[in-house]
Amino acid sequence: MSSFFDTILPADSVEFCPHPLARDVLVCGTYNLEKTEDVGKPQKRTGQCLVLKVDSSAEPQQVQTIDLPAILDMKWCHRAISAAPLLAIADSEGNISLHEWQLEEARLQSHPSISCAPPDVLCLSLDWSNRRNGSDPGSLVVSLSNGNLCLLTPGQGSSFGLDISDTWHAHDNEPWIAAWDYWDSSIIYSGGDDLKLKGWDVRQGFSQPIFTNKRFDAGVTTIQSHPHREHIFALGSYDNTVRLFDNRKPSAPITQVDVGGGAWRVKWHPSASRKDDLLVACMHDGFKIVSFNDEGGQIQKRFDAHESLAYGVDWSFAEGNETLVASCSFYDHSLHLWSG
Repeated sequence: MSSFFDTILPADSVEFCPHPLARDVLVCGTYNLEKTEDVGKPQKRTGQCLVLKVDSSAEPQQVQTIDLPAILDMKWCHRAISAAPLLAIADSEGNISLHEWQLEEARLQSHPSISCAPPDVLCLSLDWSNRRNGSDPGSLVVSLSNGNLCLLTPGQGSSFGLDISDTWHAHDNEPWIAAWDYWDSSIIYSGGDDLKLKGWDVRQGFSQPIFTNKRFDAGVTTIQSHPHREHIFALGSYDNTVRLFDNRKPSAPITQVDVGGGAWRVKWHPSASRKDDLLVACMHDGFKIVSFNDEGGQIQKRFDAHESLAYGVDWSFAEGNETLVASCSFYDHSLHLWSG
């Protein structure tokens, strides 16, 4: 089973909504570098958040389009069932925008964006702190193309009013990824083009990391804390390798697997019954499901219908034996839905 949707503009990010009343909602982010005839003029980056609803036959129906600067990352906040679903979007002009899903109207309501950096700086990635505990609304960490990380914490404003509480220089080159430890909302992991993995503790300030791992031959591109196994996080790199780390010994991986093509995104399966399964967007080599056991990681499935850079991928939160997967690729501006 698979279906196809043309995103028109190059696609690089997909996220299924985790909220029990909106698990048929899927968002896809696009990133378009507009052509210009003026040699001295900087190119403009534009994008869209495509809002889709996916029915039982896995056919996506577009219900909304939100025009934004080019989108680099998106994450839904894991909120209580009594709260409306909330989406955060990182864009190419230094902004984080928040969008709340209106259940009755079946559309996203956009709220004023938060400027994390000047408009010539890209927000590269973001992550919510409350994946496991559901505290509302949680904090956001954002990585920026100037090497900084930015911490947004709940303020005194609206129910999810977020204020910038800290910004610090974390990496000498682009920090492609910043991610929370879902078991300890004081700990942040970051990785970048300076070939380093770093850990940060918000209680200790950000003058120096709590650890630095320099044992990489290529840039660190993606990190996700395991939602079902304490201390464990997955890390991907341009070197085609996905590594699992235990945060009690972050100097060396506990296991690793060659996934080919460069790992741009890793996503643990949302269900505890499939806690060994990791979804990987492998840039130049499609999408893969890797299963980890005591012997290490094994590629269980691959999806090769895309004809361009495999950037965005996510599991659906809907219950069932086979899980619906959404994946998107760049230059062929395509979104596929398949089961994995």
